[in-house]
Amino acid sequence: MIFEETALPGVLRVRQTPNRDERGHFSRLYCPEEFARAGISFTSTQINLSHNAAKHTLRGLHWQDPPFAEAKFIRVTQGAIFEVVVDIRPESPTRHRHITLELDARLGDGLFIPEGFAHGFLTLEPETDILYQMGRLYEPGHALGLRWDDPALGIRWPAPPAVLGAADRNWPLIRAGS
Repeated sequence: MIFEETALPGVLRVRQTPNRDERGHFSRLYCPEEFARAGISFTSTQINLSHNAAKHTLRGLHWQDPPFAEAKFIRVTQGAIFEVVVDIRPESPTRHRHITLELDARLGDGLFIPEGFAHGFLTLEPETDILYQMGRLYEPGHALGLRWDDPALGIRWPAPPAVLGAADRNWPLIRAGS
């Protein structure tokens, strides 16, 4: 695995290093020892799958605050997404800044998102699946979010959402000074 820094400290793109031969290829997708060597303290405690039937399904921007904050390692296993990560740490010099990148199953890259960041995506293909490895068990009732179209964030989505859940439509906007 190759760990690449992004513009948000702690958020890392994780590239596969497949072993290829006439049969195809074999890749290690997650290894706690390799994460530790890269300076990441992360152990997967729960694995989730997000299946999205329609192109331009939008999910996000989500997180949970301490003590229920979740680090996550995501990977697209089918299809492709436009991924967005927003720094929501109160004392961070990059607070409310975001990064965007495309992740697709053909490349197999993953993204490590530590605690303190909101995450969301827009599917770029129908029948897109995202595998989530979570650093802690989900605690119902503690989900938080920001509006995907908040002008304060200035995210340039590649298309408007065709499918958007009620919760994602109704998350609050960032208030000035917050």
